[in-house]
Amino acid sequence: MDDSSPGSLAAAASHTVPTVVVVTWQGAELLPSCLDSLAAQTMPHRVLVVDNASTDATAETLAKYDVDVLTLDRNTGFAGGVAAALDVVCSDYVALLNNDAAADPRWLEASAAVLDSSPDTAAVTSRLVLWDLDRSGRAILNNTGVALVAGGYGTDRGFGQPDGPPFDQRQEVFGFSGGACLLRRSAVEASGGIAPEFFMYYEDADLSWRMRLAGYTIRYEPGAVVRHRHGASSDLRSESFAYFTERNRLLMLLRCAPLGFAIRQAGRFGATTLSLAARRLTGQRIPDAAVFRLRVRLRALLGVARAARWAIQTRRVIGKRLTVPRTTVIETWLGRRLRD
Repeated sequence: MDDSSPGSLAAAASHTVPTVVVVTWQGAELLPSCLDSLAAQTMPHRVLVVDNASTDATAETLAKYDVDVLTLDRNTGFAGGVAAALDVVCSDYVALLNNDAAADPRWLEASAAVLDSSPDTAAVTSRLVLWDLDRSGRAILNNTGVALVAGGYGTDRGFGQPDGPPFDQRQEVFGFSGGACLLRRSAVEASGGIAPEFFMYYEDADLSWRMRLAGYTIRYEPGAVVRHRHGASSDLRSESFAYFTERNRLLMLLRCAPLGFAIRQAGRFGATTLSLAARRLTGQRIPDAAVFRLRVRLRALLGVARAARWAIQTRRVIGKRLTVPRTTVIETWLGRRLRD
């Protein structure tokens, strides 16, 4: 069912039936495997595809499926697409699934069982494995939750590790991956919702951090399995990826972390940028990765400067929802071993 009217989408949704949100942009070739996997789920659900103003064959592809479609008039990124979906969805549970992923039939059922049994849990993150097996036929992990590491970076827990122990155990993790997760909508709202200003990357780590500040937990469910074409919908080597990850990390810290920690990380990023510029001037060799390019780093710093007022203003709003001190969250989760 194709329907771009927010009012009718909200009216049609059920509180008790989960809604799976798929955000897409120029992903017509990726959508069939994603939507076919959702059609095979063992748990009743609705599907809402948010189309970020695609100009490829997305509309024709979606017309073949029994899904709701929310078509936006411009590309708002993954964060903007999720925010638009949350504005019109009234389901108690809202799942997110990347358009370049395919879920195991029990993915939604296994995730919902965790939220059903754990009222303090705000999000359940999935067992994301890379789409292709390795040469020996083993599955390789993509993400088993978000870990918080040095510098306040969010990283894929378990990335590149063979699928299996210790990642076959349920446990609490710092954050969820927006690529495949199930969220408790009331907890999302109580934590301030998704931040569309992030456009893409770190919107999940930012919301995870705010959920923790609001007193919620986040859990990893190994039985909720999803295969993922890592990097199929965006170029992880691009300057755009480097810009958004660096800018958004610093904005997340300004919003969520202890202020001293956030200021130190911003200062270190600036100092490293100056150091890289000096090394280039003296003819020293610098790695060619996008994150080391001066124009990318200066653009990221400018992006932080432009959004700093927003970040500080929302920091105050986040502070009013605190039930857990900022220092407690960072002391508990920063640097925790990725194999814990």
